[in-house]
Amino acid sequence: MEEDKFRIIAENISKKFKRDFKKRDGILGKLLGFLDKGPYACFYALNDVSFNGKAGEVIGIIGRNASGKSTLLRILAGIYKPNNGNVKINGRTVYLGSFNPGLKTKLTMRENIYLTGSIMGLSQSDIKRKFDEIVDFSGLKDYVDARLYQFSTGMITRLNFSIMLFCVKHQNPDILLLDEIFSAGGDAEFREKAIKKMEELIKGGATVVLVSHDLAILEKYCDRLILLDNGKVIREGKPREVIEEYMDSIK
Repeated sequence: MEEDKFRIIAENISKKFKRDFKKRDGILGKLLGFLDKGPYACFYALNDVSFNGKAGEVIGIIGRNASGKSTLLRILAGIYKPNNGNVKINGRTVYLGSFNPGLKTKLTMRENIYLTGSIMGLSQSDIKRKFDEIVDFSGLKDYVDARLYQFSTGMITRLNFSIMLFCVKHQNPDILLLDEIFSAGGDAEFREKAIKKMEELIKGGATVVLVSHDLAILEKYCDRLILLDNGKVIREGKPREVIEEYMDSIK
């Protein structure tokens, strides 16, 4: 069948959300109350979006803030359900979004590695085998038994990225959904090292859908780009052509 070629099939998907109008006193409160029940009560974060993804293909999603990029990835990951349309996912999927780790500041680095690894689906023996690699990659081996409230923001970023990276590598997904993971931060040396590791994952044969504001990374790694604006697909095509249209649109 034709559809068997694809790991991702998204057909005419739309997603709407209710606006969060805050109740206030006086005339403004009455106006907001009217809007809360009227035609402006909801908005479409995605509107009739369709695309397919083949095995080994790297697809970039580009667009302004609030154009629907993250919403699209969350629908593909099954976090959100579309209001309209259909999504078919063929394969094991891993979603990494914006590196909001949920690391526990009262726990030690060691304890956080085991906790997060377990949440990501690794067994205790798997984590034990990967433990030294995670610590070495993070560059934080002198802080293994320190509690995270003693860590700087940069140290937490490095730890979280290292845990996620090795967990994903162990899971060997068929579909990898990456939401702004290249803006994770850290010092320049660590960021360069992290990008090289992510390059190994991206080129590992999975179908990758990548959201990023880093145009150089999108052009380097993606086979094609999808430009979103106000929840709609404006352009789909070769990275350089789509980037040029995007840059023209924001001038």
